[in-house]
Amino acid sequence: MKERFILMSTSAKSFAAQSATAPLAPHTIERRTPTATDVAMEILFCGVCHSDLHTVRDEWKSVMPTVYPVIPGHEIVGRVTSVGSAVTKFRQGDLVAVGCMVDSCQHCKNCSRGLEVFCEKGVTLTYNSPDKHTGGITYGGYSDSIVVDQAFVLTVPANLDPAAAAPLLCAGITTYSPLHHWNVGPGKKVGIVGLGGLGHMGVKFAHALGAHTVLFTTSANKVEDGKRLGADEVVLSKDADAMAKHAGSFDFILDCVSANHDINAYIQLLGVDGTICLVGAPEEPLPVGAFGLIFGRKSFAGSAIGGIAETQEMLDFCGKHNITSDVEIIPIQKVNEAYDRLLKSDVKYRFVIDMASLQQ
Repeated sequence: MKERFILMSTSAKSFAAQSATAPLAPHTIERRTPTATDVAMEILFCGVCHSDLHTVRDEWKSVMPTVYPVIPGHEIVGRVTSVGSAVTKFRQGDLVAVGCMVDSCQHCKNCSRGLEVFCEKGVTLTYNSPDKHTGGITYGGYSDSIVVDQAFVLTVPANLDPAAAAPLLCAGITTYSPLHHWNVGPGKKVGIVGLGGLGHMGVKFAHALGAHTVLFTTSANKVEDGKRLGADEVVLSKDADAMAKHAGSFDFILDCVSANHDINAYIQLLGVDGTICLVGAPEEPLPVGAFGLIFGRKSFAGSAIGGIAETQEMLDFCGKHNITSDVEIIPIQKVNEAYDRLLKSDVKYRFVIDMASLQQ
């Protein structure tokens, strides 16, 4: 075994899937003993992301095949239980968080720019990713504990509800990062497409950033909720006349829809030099009409999560504006039911697992 591998470990309770067709069930794993720069934490809450479901069911096998057993979870809020001898940022008892990544080379051009997610040597994701410490695969937050290098641990503002803050680590930064990158703020007209786990955070952020915020939804029963969350206007996207009234008027549109849909209908709404950014992940390619982009010098972009510094900035912004996700808290024993409900969009707007239930 290579010297970099950590031989000592501690057992941790978790929920894991043993195959693409198996339900999540109790499973014991080994967490590495903290190195000098590591932070060990007790996991208090873990959000349920649609990525968890895709990975558990190996639906992204062409891009990132699932290695079983798989333990999902990358929206983690916990309490520090111990720190390595070289850790300077955290101490025992701190309320902390871990998002979608737990390691990178930390030295390449992208890492140096605070873009660890685009590490040239490959980012280490929180679960289902090669683990350079153990030589195995990383295990996520559906567990009672985790050990992470301090460079990838974040501070949770004390005024935020820890459970409702958990989805900020994925849904939050996934929507905040593009809004921040494209300078959304006062004087800008911004559209948010879809009111789900991502979209509801997009509405909250765009509103808090001072933009005129317009929600697009296919569901009439989400109109009032959209306004409650901060939308200045709500447009039913199936209403052609309502859509036409907004033609050529948007500076930026954040598309949060993961199902196949007509992207060209939203490109038509962009003004000159406007951008539509995709953060949803449709299974099939979206046909894009070239002339819709050419006439108006419009841009069709995509965005992933942000880097660590930007994620901390997002958490601090949430602390300042008292922003959290709308959540439904569940025990770990109901996670399979939650997956079924997630497929039906039967949640407003994110499930969060109370990890204390793992001890039951």
